[in-house]
Amino acid sequence: MSDANGANDHAAQGGSGTGPGGDQGGPAARDTGAGSAEGVTAASGAGVSGPGRHVRVVLVDDHRMFRTGVRAEIGQTDRTGVEVVGEAPDVDQAVSVITNTRPEVVLLDVHLPGGGGVEVLRRCSALMGDAEQPVRFLALSVSDAAEDVIGVIRGGARGYVTKTITGSDLVDSIFRVQEGDAVFSPRLAGFVLDAFASTDAPPVDEDLDRLTQREREVLRLIARGYAYKEIAKQLYISVKTVESHVSAVLRKLQLSNRHELTRWATARRLV
Repeated sequence: MSDANGANDHAAQGGSGTGPGGDQGGPAARDTGAGSAEGVTAASGAGVSGPGRHVRVVLVDDHRMFRTGVRAEIGQTDRTGVEVVGEAPDVDQAVSVITNTRPEVVLLDVHLPGGGGVEVLRRCSALMGDAEQPVRFLALSVSDAAEDVIGVIRGGARGYVTKTITGSDLVDSIFRVQEGDAVFSPRLAGFVLDAFASTDAPPVDEDLDRLTQREREVLRLIARGYAYKEIAKQLYISVKTVESHVSAVLRKLQLSNRHELTRWATARRLV
């Protein structure tokens, strides 16, 4: 569930900060298999800035403790070359702080209140297309679901790494994205190749593609066992609106109840 304090966060601008390590196996944790970004060399001293290396970064994640951990891990500018110029917990604040600060790289969570990471990408498409000062996005998420990976890549993100990545590899991934490279955790790169390189399989599930982004968010939370009131609180919508979205999802997927919906989502690894 979202950080209870996330809804009251204000998009913060400023330099590097300090704080405790992040939650959910954040950048401070050792990689357990999906973490090292493809093509990133974890050599001795990785993550330490070379001469003249500097990148301005915005953190977008609805868990405040995780943002604090990432800032503490990578935001020591004199050591890493990474300057954290802002952060945000939801879609609206993310778009605002990205527009105001014009960072070179945005670390973007996939599941956010207000429409998710895909909505941030959609609303920042003009900034991504700026030929002189492009804003590039690197997805950083606990999710390793193929649908999430493909969704943000289709939206314009330059890469996708999971939150098991080490702090040093995350710094290197940020600089690679700044330089225009595409960066993926190895297993996730396979999803992208399968979706975009294969002519035998569609890039997205046809049934899932019938759902709106908000309906997908509600579907995912229902499948994880959230009550309607909890979903309403997390997505900043009314319980009645949640009920309407659930009814629409059941109708579009031709399912009868939330138990069938949970089985459907689990089979597609959306939970």
